[in-house]
Amino acid sequence: MRIALVYDLRDDYRVLGLSEEEIAEFDSVDTIDELEGALQALGCGVERVGRGQALAARFVKGERFDLVFSIAEGVKGRSREAQVPALCELFDQPYLFSDPLTAAVALDKAVAKRLVAEAGVPTPAFAVAYESASELEGWDHFPAFVKPLAEGTGKGCEAASLVKSGPELQAAVLRVIERYRQPALVEHYLEGREFTVGIVGNGGEARVLGICEILLKADADANIYSLRNKELCEELVIYSPADDAEARLAGERALVAYRALECRDTARIDFRSDANGDPYFLEANPLAGLNPHHSDLPILAAQNGVPFVELIGMILDAGLARYGLVRPAVERRRRTA
Repeated sequence: MRIALVYDLRDDYRVLGLSEEEIAEFDSVDTIDELEGALQALGCGVERVGRGQALAARFVKGERFDLVFSIAEGVKGRSREAQVPALCELFDQPYLFSDPLTAAVALDKAVAKRLVAEAGVPTPAFAVAYESASELEGWDHFPAFVKPLAEGTGKGCEAASLVKSGPELQAAVLRVIERYRQPALVEHYLEGREFTVGIVGNGGEARVLGICEILLKADADANIYSLRNKELCEELVIYSPADDAEARLAGERALVAYRALECRDTARIDFRSDANGDPYFLEANPLAGLNPHHSDLPILAAQNGVPFVELIGMILDAGLARYGLVRPAVERRRRTA
């Protein structure tokens, strides 16, 4: 089975002059090495294609693959994570992970919140400032948290994001709009526990792989899962397996959100609880990080007895099943059974 590995490599964009924050969502060579090794261990042949433009060039030349495994985030636009899936659909190429609509919807956090809330999952009170803080006149849900509408990896999340008054809110909103050149999402900050939920599978077969509580160490940025905390997670964050009633409720709601957004193959869904221990939906990550030592999904999978190669196999098998396909090794086992 010939698999195209598509990705945005940090080193490639450093050469182009992008800042460390601008490339924070992109991947390291180590991640690509680990993914290639896992896919090879699963009996697949891997071709490192690189970013979406490189994949497009190969498609135009007539090249096709058994499957595209894309973790490319894209560079610009609120639909940037949908670019490679849309390209695959344009050229009738089987691919893993969510389709363009889900990828775009999930990155726009306000749109995702509306859909998930419609499905019955609570989300904190929120609003969007598209051009200025004046659009938030009358906001009274303090403390509040301000972040870019369509970013990941904690970009734009820092101490100044947590605000407790109108003037602080105005300053934070202005900072996001000017710095990231996109709308600012404002949501009521909940002071309870923070969970991330890993899910694999499709439709009725989708299941919770594990639930992890995010705990911050003393030297971490307080109260927020910030870009700094994520980048230095080995030093600043404790990922604690959670299986109490509150965590299980987050898991149940994560499955509802996963299906409401029509995520495919895998995703990571984030929750934060209020003071009463009621978990609220924050955001969905249908293109979750896959570094085995640094990313939340592989970490919580390992905590639940699923090593990295097995996790990639589960995701791969879920995606192949959507096309009526199986890995060659699986097919051989079926024939000899």
